[in-house]
Amino acid sequence: MKIDRLIGILSVLLQKGSVTAPYLAERFEVSRRTINRDIEDLCKAGIPIGTRQGSGGGISIMDGYAISRTLLSTSEMQDILAGLRSLDSVNGTNQYKLLMEKLSAGSSDFMVGNQTILIDLSSWHKDTLQQKIESIRGAIDNSRKIAFIYYSANGESHRVVEPYYLIFHWSSWYVWGWCDVRKDFRLFKLNRMENLRVSEDGFVKKQVPLPELDNEKIFPGGISIKAVFQPECKWRLIEEFGTGCYKEQEDGKLLFCWDFTDRENLITWLLTFQDKGVLLEPEELRGELIDALQRILNQYKEN
Repeated sequence: MKIDRLIGILSVLLQKGSVTAPYLAERFEVSRRTINRDIEDLCKAGIPIGTRQGSGGGISIMDGYAISRTLLSTSEMQDILAGLRSLDSVNGTNQYKLLMEKLSAGSSDFMVGNQTILIDLSSWHKDTLQQKIESIRGAIDNSRKIAFIYYSANGESHRVVEPYYLIFHWSSWYVWGWCDVRKDFRLFKLNRMENLRVSEDGFVKKQVPLPELDNEKIFPGGISIKAVFQPECKWRLIEEFGTGCYKEQEDGKLLFCWDFTDRENLITWLLTFQDKGVLLEPEELRGELIDALQRILNQYKEN
């Protein structure tokens, strides 16, 4: 939408100070003619944007100018503020709040007391995430490789990656980049990274495919289970899978049917219900669950 592009152009100008029309055209994937029309529309809206020709020239906003809050409605400003504050909750800083103050021209109506949406993305890993996010952002901006130890189900390995995107998805932070080890684009979870450092080695940016973040692409499924849970487990099934994951039986028990991707994680998940759930299908997985329970029992007997 055009209004989204106009707001995006303003945000770029506020952050970078001065940019060229070709840069904006490439950034927003439109023609230079479209960018020129956008700049004209912004000037008509009362925003003092100037252009300078020649070497070192470009498009910029007059020094000291703050965007009028009349450009956006109150609800739009509050939605933007909620998103920016959510990033501050991860970083442990106020840098996005400061950006919001520029966008809202210092209006206390937007900054204090009237927010109806509060988003907190912080986690137990907040302290380490802040440093990782800032380091990776700097590496992306300066086209520097990053190196780290990565932990996965297959063990630990040393990776060198060309970072392109920081992504918040599935309630966790990831970096999407070209892995020198795998010779392909990979998604790495920040919580599994240790000894992260930004390399002195630069890289020439590749044509980057956007990561396919559909659950079916990353977690292809393949393990269809059927289980019965006690009625007191209803809240947890709803929280984790939604109301459509079970059918209530005549005796009040919950018949649960779902597709899972990882056998080990599935068995671990079932064990957390203790005696409140019984796996019905598939039969071979029932055998694995019984074996796991027997190993746990033997472990406790030995100790």
